[in-house]
Amino acid sequence: MEFPIERFNEKETPFYYYDTDLLRQTLAEINRCTKGLPYHVHYAIKANANAGLLEVIRQEGLGIDCVSGGELKAALAAGFEPHKIVFAGVAKTDKEIRAGIEAGIQCFNVESMNELEVINELAKEYGTKANVAIRINPNIDAHTHKYITTGLNENKFGISLEMLDDVISKALKMDGIELSGIHFHIGSQITENGPFATLCDKINELVPHLESLGANIRTINVGGGLGIDYTNPDGHPIADFESYFGTFKTRLHLKPHQELHFELGRSVVAQCGALITRVIYVKQGVNKKFVMVDAGMTDLIRPALYQAHHNIENITSKSAESDCYDVVGPICESSDVFGTNETLPVTRRGDLLALRSAGAYGEIMASRYNCRELPGSMLKEQ
Repeated sequence: MEFPIERFNEKETPFYYYDTDLLRQTLAEINRCTKGLPYHVHYAIKANANAGLLEVIRQEGLGIDCVSGGELKAALAAGFEPHKIVFAGVAKTDKEIRAGIEAGIQCFNVESMNELEVINELAKEYGTKANVAIRINPNIDAHTHKYITTGLNENKFGISLEMLDDVISKALKMDGIELSGIHFHIGSQITENGPFATLCDKINELVPHLESLGANIRTINVGGGLGIDYTNPDGHPIADFESYFGTFKTRLHLKPHQELHFELGRSVVAQCGALITRVIYVKQGVNKKFVMVDAGMTDLIRPALYQAHHNIENITSKSAESDCYDVVGPICESSDVFGTNETLPVTRRGDLLALRSAGAYGEIMASRYNCRELPGSMLKEQ
């Protein structure tokens, strides 16, 4: 990723910079890998709802996966067609369900028996049937961070296999429900295809059984979860979509009338974004040096929340020498640390740093803790 430093100097830090050329290349690769297949990709808007990025994503033909009424509203405002929107989430309110019904969205991904009953009653009030897919918890370990694993029995998401038959049978008898498919999501930042292959095998076993209960499974939604390379973003700027989609193409037994749906977020936008921050002070401690920047965990919470690491680059230093620093933010929390023992060119007050691979779960998760302002944004094409 190249950075337009002159433009950066005109903008107040911290802010997010988005390389829209890379985003378009990423979307082109997704479309190439799915061309001619009964595959439909919904962008998981929870990863980043920046209006400029949404416009690019809409132009390239993706749908939207949303998990709140606010995300549904943002998707509609960005011009996404309702029939390309799916609505997930474990605790949809009546207001949110009504909004989805009124908009005419493609599908609700249902995560509990209680939710199914509420959608049924609300749909009947409108004199319609709501399309639903039952989210199934397949008890598959995605081998990722415990906070972003979603497919195990102890997770709050989805309906367990033990309860599935009863839920399916009741759904088929509801006047306000059109059971159109099944839904899965086993986790996030999955960097090997093994868990996806296991998911395919599980689906191949489940579909004939559900059909024997009377269900007409027209859509199979396998969620998202494809990871990206946080360590070497320039070496792997685009995720390995070919092997990802190839796993489902070769392993999953789709019938001619069935469609396969995906909900990709991180792998779409993560690498096109960077958090740009300015060095306020360089502090000499007893045994180490601290680079203190104007961005903090309020702007990028992943390091504090997930113990995640983003590559940190000094993009303005001209020094040929390097030094070792802890890169920290200004928030009054000891967890406000972006990196420890970071090797950087000799860094001074006023230098600009870029925290890479920050296009997903960065700007969207920003907060105003310490009464700070939210970070701004800049698109390459602006």
